[in-house]
Amino acid sequence: MKHRSSLLYAVLSSLPMLLAACGSSSSAGTPDGVLKSDVSLPPVVGTPVTVALAGNAFITSADANAEELVNDNGLANWSSPNTVTSAYFRVDAAGPVTVALDAKLAGSTSSVVRVTVDGNPFDVNLAGTDSKTYAVGTVNVAAPGYVKVDLRGVSKAGGYFGDVSALKVTSAATLNYANDPANYYWSRRGPSVHMGYTVPANTEYFYNEMTIPVGQDAIGSYFMANGFGQGYMGIQVKSASERWILFSVWDADNGAKTTLVSKGAGVVDNGFGGEGTGGQTYLSYNWAAGTTYRFITRARPDGNGGSDYSAWFFAPETGKWNYIATWKRPATSTYLTGVYSFLENFIDTKGYTERRVQLGNQWARNASGAWSEVTAGRFTGDATVTNAQRMDYAGGLEDGKFYLRNGGFFAAYVKTNQNFTRPATGQAPAVDVATLPMQ
Repeated sequence: MKHRSSLLYAVLSSLPMLLAACGSSSSAGTPDGVLKSDVSLPPVVGTPVTVALAGNAFITSADANAEELVNDNGLANWSSPNTVTSAYFRVDAAGPVTVALDAKLAGSTSSVVRVTVDGNPFDVNLAGTDSKTYAVGTVNVAAPGYVKVDLRGVSKAGGYFGDVSALKVTSAATLNYANDPANYYWSRRGPSVHMGYTVPANTEYFYNEMTIPVGQDAIGSYFMANGFGQGYMGIQVKSASERWILFSVWDADNGAKTTLVSKGAGVVDNGFGGEGTGGQTYLSYNWAAGTTYRFITRARPDGNGGSDYSAWFFAPETGKWNYIATWKRPATSTYLTGVYSFLENFIDTKGYTERRVQLGNQWARNASGAWSEVTAGRFTGDATVTNAQRMDYAGGLEDGKFYLRNGGFFAAYVKTNQNFTRPATGQAPAVDVATLPMQ
């Protein structure tokens, strides 16, 4: 029998090896990967789920003129160590999650890539031009929500770090991710969400106030304030240097073309296509996040089987209403119907960014000239929502206003198809519609 002090020495001398074993992944030393992380969890037993990068990943950080891109096959042209590619999937419960990579080398004989899963880094060795599954590691996800997986190059023997087509994810939790290849473009754009308003019959004018919180005006955002059955009006972030006030009216259902009646100073008009066809007008205007802007749209029958649609935008920076345009839509005789607001991202590569908008003090004015406050809203979503391709969306009430939120892969989503009622303000629009400019 050993002396107690000798036994203690044996235990203490073995601690470095025990700690080293606990600090490495269970697959360290395998031919496919060398992993380094403080996480010490055994792999989850189960069938891995394939999360394709083509529908679930984005280049989230890169130098100017970087070559990297996410295409139909996943991450390609991965040459810069400064580029970060982020992939996302959602778990409906806390617990351990095991991640692996489907990857192959292209233009290199070997590489080391860093895979950071929910904040935990693992280094993985890639070797060989054949596509195979490389073990990464297991992490403990603390709460339901999206798990972010970042890919970054460490070293390479050749021009590229490798091509990565998918994550392989094993978890006892239910996973949510984009799994419809035919709609990956829309999934990467992210969910569009809407707030529909209940307005009286024969509503000729609709008034809305909109505020985009500071930091929520990401490039690619369309904050649509005044939508209706035949068109919409709102503000967009076109690029880092250009912002628009946009007003569009679709062509008639029978194909007859919408025509421009008149437009305001500095307003550009053209046709549009893609998601339907029609007439588009926009004013380049450097609107600012954190400022409340006001919008008015008008629809009235022209007496000849068509309807005229007009739009105005109030800029507090100038203290006046700006006329955008009037469009004539043939084969349509109606006042405003289907009145709503929406929030969307229109650039698929920017679908990882979050955006948010507040909408308040809605009013409708009927054809007889009476204003009525609009306090009822219904929160809905597009096909990306209803087909459960993304779950980073929300809407409802906030600070006495309606709000919409999407993008950014946040955890606390709000179920759609809910009705909300905001508190009435009793503050009718301080505007005489008879004096609104028409040129």
